[in-house]
Amino acid sequence: MRDRAEAVLRRLAGEHARLREDQWRAIEALTVDRRRVLCVQRTGWGKSAVYFVATALLREASNTGPTVIVSPLLALMRNQVDAAARAGIRARTINSANLDEWSLIEAEVRAGEVDVLLISPERLNNPDFRDNVLPGLASSTGLLVVDEAHCVSDWGHDFRPDYRRLRTFLAGLPSRTPVLATTATANARVTADVADQLGEGDTLVLRGTLDRDSLRLAVLQLENPAHRLAWLADHLDRLPGSGIVYTLTVAAATETADFLRSRGFPVASYTGQVEDADRRAAEQDLLDNKIKALVATSALGMGFDKPDLGFVVHLGAPPSPIAYYQQVGRAGRAVEHAEVVLLPGPEDAAIWRYFASLAFPPEDQVRSVLAQLSPDRPLSTQALEPLVDLRRTRLELMLKVLDVDGAVRRMRGGWLATGEPWTYDSARLRRVAEARAAEQKTMIGYAETTACRMEFLRLCLDDPEAVPCGRCDNCAGPLFDADVSSASLAAADAFLGRPGMEIAPKKMWPTGLAAIGISLKGKIPPAEQIEPGRAVGRLSDLGWGSRLRGVVSADAADAPIPDDLAGAVVEVLKSWARGDDAWRQRPAAVVAVGSQRHPQLVHSLAEHIARVGRLPLLGALTSTAAGETSARGNSAQRVRVLHEAFAVPADVAAELANLAGPVLLVDDLVDSGWTMTLAGRALRRAGAESVLPLSLAVAG
Repeated sequence: MRDRAEAVLRRLAGEHARLREDQWRAIEALTVDRRRVLCVQRTGWGKSAVYFVATALLREASNTGPTVIVSPLLALMRNQVDAAARAGIRARTINSANLDEWSLIEAEVRAGEVDVLLISPERLNNPDFRDNVLPGLASSTGLLVVDEAHCVSDWGHDFRPDYRRLRTFLAGLPSRTPVLATTATANARVTADVADQLGEGDTLVLRGTLDRDSLRLAVLQLENPAHRLAWLADHLDRLPGSGIVYTLTVAAATETADFLRSRGFPVASYTGQVEDADRRAAEQDLLDNKIKALVATSALGMGFDKPDLGFVVHLGAPPSPIAYYQQVGRAGRAVEHAEVVLLPGPEDAAIWRYFASLAFPPEDQVRSVLAQLSPDRPLSTQALEPLVDLRRTRLELMLKVLDVDGAVRRMRGGWLATGEPWTYDSARLRRVAEARAAEQKTMIGYAETTACRMEFLRLCLDDPEAVPCGRCDNCAGPLFDADVSSASLAAADAFLGRPGMEIAPKKMWPTGLAAIGISLKGKIPPAEQIEPGRAVGRLSDLGWGSRLRGVVSADAADAPIPDDLAGAVVEVLKSWARGDDAWRQRPAAVVAVGSQRHPQLVHSLAEHIARVGRLPLLGALTSTAAGETSARGNSAQRVRVLHEAFAVPADVAAELANLAGPVLLVDDLVDSGWTMTLAGRALRRAGAESVLPLSLAVAG
């Protein structure tokens, strides 16, 4: 059998490939003993070879059903389908990007024409798939593979509630169906949790050394985002081959890619907001070495297989060393040396805090959702959203967790309450939050350590064989210095220093307002809409983001507008007046949004614009929404708070009646966009010819 296994491996990986001992132990346990196996092995060790070889042997030896691989990312699926084909293994995938092929693929599975079926964890609780496909699939599965198995554990760095649905799949498997779980990033606690969730006491855990002897790790502490972009522009050509530049936010990925292209580098951006077809094209361009780098968010964190990837650079640190190890593991799998460089920034912690704020909601919000659900009439997420104080993505995450806990059930048409008793596990959630905070501190420690960096990461993953690597900047001395050229720094400063972005106007009311007693629906009447507006920048921008956060965030002290931001606003107004999409008519007056958080800031901003533009400042709109939170969870709730909340003072209304031209409506921050929309609507209804919104910042 080992000879047959070696033959399959050679078809998969080349004539010189040989099985590692732990690879053979895993294959033997799966194919001969029909056991459950957990492989915790470094990236590039060959975990996919284990399940492809095991699949070939199982399909040869008996009339077993297909191997089912639960895989988290589309890019990873595409790589695996291609790899399987090299070994003569017929692989198909069912995911959100190929809905029109589902019926055909299901027929092929039933006909025995598919050796490997890859599915995303989200499919496990899709009602049609769960009720109509999953039972038959579970009963016929020859081997179940859980890829990136750390996602099963909420102690893992990338926990996904849909993965917990695997318990249902496991329960439906025939006895002695082999199961393989694989990951490169699991410390001892995550390993024990995953092994426990595999459901059998005799799970074979194969844990190997996590050293990556091709990686040379380094950290450079640079002064600001402009220095980091300039460093990248100066050094990108010195980095070997092609690689990945990771950023923490979509805005940063877009800005970085735009800057590098402006400096002549062939790069592409890769984020969750990029269309799937464009992501596929970008992946292929990197695989074919047509571009120097993908500038990516964590959307590319686990799911990309390019063995000769020559470098990984991080502009900003991920929130844990385990997540960092996962991402740098993309590089150096089939090359002798790969460069890994971290360029951390002081703004990283603020970004970590923001993403941490999107975790599981507090108990009162969860109970309010459960109270809206019925046991006999499904309610869609879209219909549920206006009734609760949560944004769509957070609501969906919460419902998935409740589904796994048995408190709700997803059905065709929406969600049902099961009526099962449910307890809010505040103690566990607190422990997980504390673990996340500890990981963030440890990541700061990684950036500041003078000890071996690879050893540091391996110790974070509880690798008992961790020793100094002799290769990183602390062991062997830095390969790169922090110097940047004056030309690149000037270009980066100019690029990041350009203020100005568009504020898109709302044109449709949120759905479901009738359910909360508001009769607005459909399109906002053109006579009540605001025009496209402008802001200095986003809070997540590399250039203006940090400065804007320090002025407009909820915990920022209220004070008159600083001189630099006042100057940036004037530059935005000049550009707005002269650009290709310039306003159709010069503003005739300024009105401020009455701010509860930053009244001095907004009033001084409006005064400054009026003075510089020689425009009358008509006053401020007052709001009856005092006492409500400043930013509700979703659009419907925000409209509920602000609907008819803005009062136009009589003297302002009198001025509007005689005004010939648009009103410039000024605020400090646009978050959901509904404050500007409804304040502008009040002005339009009071007689304003049109309303041009202007804000210091846009959230996100």
